Amino acid sequence: MNKESKEFAGELFDSLSRRHHITGDSINKEQLREFWDQINDQSFDSRLQTFFDMVDKDADGRITEDEVREIISLSASANKLSNIQKQADEYAALIMEELDPDNQGYIMIENLELLLLQAPTHTVRGESRNLSQMLSQKLKTTPYGNPIRRWYEDFKFFLMDNWKRCWVIVLWITVMVGLFTWKYIQYKNRVVYELLGPCVCIAKGAAETLKLNMAIILLPVCRNTITWLRNKTRLGVAVPFDDNLNFHKVIAVAISIGVGLHAISHLTCDFPRLIHATEEQYAPLEQFFGEQAKNYWHFVKEPVGYTGIIMVVLMTIAFTLATPWLRRGTLKLPSFLKKLTGFNAFWYSHHLFVIVYTLLIIHGLKLYLTKDWYKKTTWMYLAVPISLYACERLIRAFRSSVKPVKILKVAVYPGNVLALHMTKPNGFKYKSGQYMFVNCAAVSPFEWHPFSITSAPGDDYLSVHIRTLGDWTRQLKIVFSEVCQPSGNGKSGLLRADCKGESPNFPRVLIDGPYGAPAQDYKKYDVVLLVGLGIGATPMISIVKDIVNNMKAKEEEESAMENGGTLQKNKSSTSNFRTTRAYFYWVTREQGSFDWFKGVMNEAAEMDKNGVIEMHNYCTSVYEEGDARSALITMLQSLNHAKNGVDVVSGTRVKSHFAKPNWRNVYKRIALNHTGSRIGVFYCGAPAPTKELRQLAHDFSHKTSTKFEFHKENF
Repeated sequence: MNKESKEFAGELFDSLSRRHHITGDSINKEQLREFWDQINDQSFDSRLQTFFDMVDKDADGRITEDEVREIISLSASANKLSNIQKQADEYAALIMEELDPDNQGYIMIENLELLLLQAPTHTVRGESRNLSQMLSQKLKTTPYGNPIRRWYEDFKFFLMDNWKRCWVIVLWITVMVGLFTWKYIQYKNRVVYELLGPCVCIAKGAAETLKLNMAIILLPVCRNTITWLRNKTRLGVAVPFDDNLNFHKVIAVAISIGVGLHAISHLTCDFPRLIHATEEQYAPLEQFFGEQAKNYWHFVKEPVGYTGIIMVVLMTIAFTLATPWLRRGTLKLPSFLKKLTGFNAFWYSHHLFVIVYTLLIIHGLKLYLTKDWYKKTTWMYLAVPISLYACERLIRAFRSSVKPVKILKVAVYPGNVLALHMTKPNGFKYKSGQYMFVNCAAVSPFEWHPFSITSAPGDDYLSVHIRTLGDWTRQLKIVFSEVCQPSGNGKSGLLRADCKGESPNFPRVLIDGPYGAPAQDYKKYDVVLLVGLGIGATPMISIVKDIVNNMKAKEEEESAMENGGTLQKNKSSTSNFRTTRAYFYWVTREQGSFDWFKGVMNEAAEMDKNGVIEMHNYCTSVYEEGDARSALITMLQSLNHAKNGVDVVSGTRVKSHFAKPNWRNVYKRIALNHTGSRIGVFYCGAPAPTKELRQLAHDFSHKTSTKFEFHKENF
């Protein structure tokens, strides 16, 4: 047991001491051996007796309601379940009602044994052996003794999974190599080569790739254009639009390399040779550089020099603050440096690109070795991408100003989550899984932040759920919390407020979107696996709501047809809906997180009469099933769900699991249930599980007839 279970471990020690008639706070070596043997006995009777002894504080062989209440509080505390701890009296009464029907005031070990044996024993963990046996009959494993053959097969599978990315990267690298080679050969045949040698060729080759990359780095962040292309064209079949931000980062790395080659070649090779050249060597170059330089300052004071230096400094600042550990503020730094990191620093520093592009155009027009205007091609590379990006920003500014939204409801939930419900502007059409940008001038008039839309397309409002993780979100929560009055409804799941939009004091909120995201493609699959970690469940919740709305529409269509009428509107909405099965896994650390989407969960469980959506909630603060610290929680969960149809952990109709999911078993079950099918796997959340989920999708796709296609949300 870890240090967080110190109190529980103390109770275990006391119960073992009572069993062995030991008094005092210490034991000798022989007694330790007896304790160890009892704890290590994995038989059901031994474990039951140990647990019973923990509850039975006075060792009279009977458990009273007070003792039950005490162990509920202890178990809830060990598992960080504050809601259960608050309702310990209610749950103790429930257990006594079930196990003491004759109102004797106590329960015996036989009653406890009966309850444990009646509790469901088949969990995802327990199914592992059976699943493995069934799956082994369907695996298509082929032994490859030859390492070359094995390498070939691995490479083939890699291409099958990544061919979209591969052709884009290969094309991009080919173009860069072509441009570099072209410039290298061009300058090798010029007079400057005699003095400057390969250095000038490398500098100019790198400069040509920089022109290309500084142009195309804007394209992956033209979100309106990408959303239009993926929604209105079939380019998504061949172009990996989901990787737009990853490609943006890869281009940034190439720019860093290009800047390094260009600057180092000039500073360490070209400039020293020009400064130290003899009059005879320098004479052919005087037409380009003018009077011979005596030191570096000669080059620095020229437009080409100072624009280059300023660009390198600004790009270094922007690139450094964009690194994940500084952008997310995870790096441990002194307090005065900590203020210079985080999302705000990343956002503002990235807007230095306006200055960088201005200087880049000046830099390209003031070249030493190129005098003809039509050979100064920097502005030609940049003209179209900059114009496109400028139009994107103008569209955003115009669209957000003409689409004002009115706040309908504000809710502050446990786990520092702010929910905003707002009116849906006319013409705002979106798909489940998409996201939009939100701006609040009361926090910052310039900052726009992306959030997944949690409402469904069929809803008459828009909603977003925002977790306070940084400066902007923290201030946004404060601004709205100050407007709202504290809620007195203890069961609402709200910490502070549940405010309606009649108040004129709500801060002005602008929205921009919607924008395309991987999860919006879920309708392309008959079967989907939706995985959300913490607040990463937001796009998946919209999909679940959309499926529920489509089920409602389908029922209305069928009802109308039975009555001899038609519902054309609903018919059109469900005609392209092909999802027949959805598996939703929501993994969260805190019990209070389940309040965020309690209504959606209950509605989905109630509406889903045909078993279309299989929902699994995992609370990782609770110890795994079978652990003594969660044994009573498991019993309580079974009792309350059987009697009231409500889960004690999540407070919804959906029964919760404990600890983390076994993702391999999740994939196994789906592979067995849908042999020969194509499964869409959609994940949103922390980066940690991404590698495992992607690798499992890869493994099961190649070893079974079920094909898993993995998609991850990128902001």
